[in-house]
Amino acid sequence: MSLCTLAEIDARLRLALEPDWLSVLDESAAHAGHMEMPSTPDGQAPGATHVRIRLSKASWNGLSRVARHRLVYDALSDCLDRGLHAVAIDFLASPPAA
Repeated sequence: MSLCTLAEIDARLRLALEPDWLSVLDESAAHAGHMEMPSTPDGQAPGATHVRIRLSKASWNGLSRVARHRLVYDALSDCLDRGLHAVAIDFLASPPAA
């Protein structure tokens, strides 16, 4: 099975969580070399192993941090099974100013 791409991760989160605002950043390159990674012919990773997710959802403001993390991990369960193994999550009380 191949790694999830950023587009797949973004789509899964948007579909499952319906956030007010969402940003998904690939931080895999900053961790290159600490585990064997598959690569494409041009040397690039075929998906993400480390991501930073920043999101805002007003209806979550009353949820505990643990409950919010569970919702995100549930939405990404297939990606976690496919090699995504580091997820940093920043919950914002409101979307950032444009």
